[in-house]
Amino acid sequence: MLKNKTLFYHFLATVTIIIWGTTYVSTKILINKGLSSVEIFFYRFLLAYLCTILISHDKKWANNYKDEFWLFVCGLSGGSLFFLAENKALSYTLASNVSLLICTSPLFTVVLSFLLYKTAFRKKVIYGSLIALLGVGLVVFNGSMSFDINPVGDALTIFASILWAVYCLVLKKLTSKYDTLFITRKVFFYGIVSLCFYFPFSPLQMKPDLMCQPVVWGNLLFLGLIASMLCYIMWNYAVKQLGASRTANYIYMVPFSTILTSTIFLRETFTFISLMGALCIITGVYIAEKNK
Repeated sequence: MLKNKTLFYHFLATVTIIIWGTTYVSTKILINKGLSSVEIFFYRFLLAYLCTILISHDKKWANNYKDEFWLFVCGLSGGSLFFLAENKALSYTLASNVSLLICTSPLFTVVLSFLLYKTAFRKKVIYGSLIALLGVGLVVFNGSMSFDINPVGDALTIFASILWAVYCLVLKKLTSKYDTLFITRKVFFYGIVSLCFYFPFSPLQMKPDLMCQPVVWGNLLFLGLIASMLCYIMWNYAVKQLGASRTANYIYMVPFSTILTSTIFLRETFTFISLMGALCIITGVYIAEKNK
């Protein structure tokens, strides 16, 4: 029973990553239609929050100010700051750089876990992470040897990667005290609230004609209900049961999921190099998870 239960949470993490891998394609479609990356994040989190509050509304606040502060940190690190840093990085550096560097998050999770909680390093986790990171590189570059160096863009991506590691670690701490649905709702809430401080510099523009287009509201519904509300709930449950470091390893599969989706919907080429990269990712995650 215990083994089957553990496999179920691994399944949740896998499904979440597959869906998150498709969000790059969905977001790209919306950007091409005229929505900014900040507007897309605002609408998807607002929709997710409104839907989540329908199923989780009994508890309004954390048990104390300290825990409420950590919920706010989750809203920043797993919400607004993460997406702003990642999207801003794309304006400075190559998308391939961002996709590769963001997958360093599991490594930062292990390091921060060691520094903050004195969690011991396991050789299999390190070896598996490095193999998976090699696979990420093969998938992202897809045979291209171009890797432009841009300190600002790369630094922003590393910052986003660290933010997600912080989110997973703080989340693990909170899940021992609070219901997963409550935490997820607060993440959406503080993600929206903290994003409002950005609007004076980049005001939110209402575009009713654009929002009426089926391709626009259809993708926003997908991003808000599936990729945000459902996936954050599944991810948070996985972190609660498997731990921050174990769950973070699944992030290595995001580029693989993205390139599969791009092949289907954007007709991008899936090459032998990509296939080898995918095998490295799967192998690396398996090694990191084996005998845990």
